[in-house]
Amino acid sequence: MPELPEVETLRRSLLDKVKGQTVKKIILRWPKLVSGRGNLRRVSLKKSAEFVRGISGCKILNIERRGKNLIFVLSGGRPGSETSSGASRTNTTKPEALLPGGRMIVHLKMSGRFTYKKANAANEANEASEANAAKSYGPHDHIIFQLSRGVLIYNDVRKFGYLIYYPSQAAAEKHFESIGVEPLSAEFTPEYLESALKKRGGSIKSVLMDQSVVAGLGNIYCDEALFASGIRPTHRASSLRPGDIAGLYRAVRVILSRAVKLGGSSVRSYRLMSGQRGRYAEKHKVYGRAGEKCLRCGRKLKSAKIAGRTTVFCKNCQR
Repeated sequence: MPELPEVETLRRSLLDKVKGQTVKKIILRWPKLVSGRGNLRRVSLKKSAEFVRGISGCKILNIERRGKNLIFVLSGGRPGSETSSGASRTNTTKPEALLPGGRMIVHLKMSGRFTYKKANAANEANEASEANAAKSYGPHDHIIFQLSRGVLIYNDVRKFGYLIYYPSQAAAEKHFESIGVEPLSAEFTPEYLESALKKRGGSIKSVLMDQSVVAGLGNIYCDEALFASGIRPTHRASSLRPGDIAGLYRAVRVILSRAVKLGGSSVRSYRLMSGQRGRYAEKHKVYGRAGEKCLRCGRKLKSAKIAGRTTVFCKNCQR
């Protein structure tokens, strides 16, 4: 699952390509992706219709990130915009009337990704209808946003991701009520981290993976930060000393910043929008290296299941 550096890298790439463009039409080939965010979703025709109606005709003003989520900031939707079938709804309002700006929140989950076709490559695709979309797009291209100067495609092999439309910023903010602070923000301080850890009794690895504590951290960067700070992932979070917490705080900030600069970590299916691999995987000290030699002491790295995830660490270097 893409973590903060991968999602932030994608955000920057998307912003460069689609900011200021208008969503002319949406082809929704897999409605379940817009029917909610639970793992056991059912298709909701109502939510599908709200998604297409709410976003069609809107301009993409900005793309933000919250934890592992992308937030498309929308504005300028006009009543009477096209539906997914291309048919216009009756417009009984004045031509200059605009719908309130909404938000589209995207979580990529295991295999979600975006691709973009420029205008010259998109002209033919823009003429595609649902009837011939299967010929114009790949089998895993489930949502097609036909824009004013190109085509944005949401691809998801495993179909675990979700895209949710909210009609206003206030409604979208409720989506993140249980999300913790951003680790690269000013709100994330050693004091905040110490206070958050003292309130929890689980292992430090399981606590760091909790999105209500720190937003955006996942298996990769938790393992790397714990190794860099010399803390064993099974260590009880509430028993860490202030010096250990300060070291962990620095490690989280430094590692995430470096990973963003290098385009994140390409493991499994993750790729940049250009198709290239994120280069931070080349810097991994422990993640994915169970059984190999520790780059610090030379002893064999161990692995264990913590919070349902395979965790790699060095028993000698991490106490």
